[in-house]
Amino acid sequence: MKYLITGISGFVGAHIVRQLLPQGHTVIGVDLAMPVGLPKAVVSYQMSLMDAVALKDVIVRVRPDRIIHLASASSVGYSWEKPVDCFVNNTNIFLNLVEAVRSSDIKCRILSVGSSEEYGPVAPTDVPLKEERPSDPMSPYAVARVAQEHLSKVYARGYGLDIVCTRSFNHLGAGQTDRFVISSFVRQAVEVSKGLRPKITCGSLDIVRDFVDVRDVVRAYEMVLDKGISGEIYNVCSGRGVSLREVLEVICRKVGIPFEFTQDAHLIRPIDNPVIVGSNEKLMKLGFALSYDLEHAIDDLVSWWKTKI
Repeated sequence: MKYLITGISGFVGAHIVRQLLPQGHTVIGVDLAMPVGLPKAVVSYQMSLMDAVALKDVIVRVRPDRIIHLASASSVGYSWEKPVDCFVNNTNIFLNLVEAVRSSDIKCRILSVGSSEEYGPVAPTDVPLKEERPSDPMSPYAVARVAQEHLSKVYARGYGLDIVCTRSFNHLGAGQTDRFVISSFVRQAVEVSKGLRPKITCGSLDIVRDFVDVRDVVRAYEMVLDKGISGEIYNVCSGRGVSLREVLEVICRKVGIPFEFTQDAHLIRPIDNPVIVGSNEKLMKLGFALSYDLEHAIDDLVSWWKTKI
């Protein structure tokens, strides 16, 4: 089977390549940055997905069986810094993608990767969150993801495109940038252990999130593509909530440093969801099961950052 992966040079893209190539699939990547370190078997096109003409040309040339749309400005924090850039980029690149498929009359299945941030603020009594819960986005990034999801419904129901959607919860693992909170914690902890900084700096540690190992995430994406119902949304999550305080305690223990930190008000977002925990019941009905826990993912991140610092 022929897969086209947008945003292939990113954190998740590299893990999807490791998932697909051993199965004999053909993998083609599209990214603004030329991928580094991917196997030679992966054919890559360096381009902006904002260029609708160039994107359509690649899709017509490749004629993929499946498209996994990963490309995005995926940091909630960045979306608060650059709200216009985040919204315009994330919405328009997806629109260019589905329009290229529609106007070329290419028959393929598309995975639209969304986010748990779409749910918005909820009370602890509302969790675990199920897919039928109405969205209430509270960041520029989340609003863009909701727009992408609605575009998926329009193109699936109105134009007959075969699109399945996820709402992916926080995932982590080796190779993740420190723009994301757990990877930042691990990088800082390793720096503390090497005497490069006195303490870890953080925002609020009361935030509760549902964390998933990236290796489980990419397996879930493949299963949704294999068995998901067109036009449906699937949570990709563990079903377990963990506070950032608990995570930081685990990281400090694994790195071998005292549980000490300094809070920085600049790291607290203008609006943040205090608790996001999902139900993975719908995904499990497809036959999916988690293979890794949070400690596995943290172990990988610690090992990876130790090679970088």
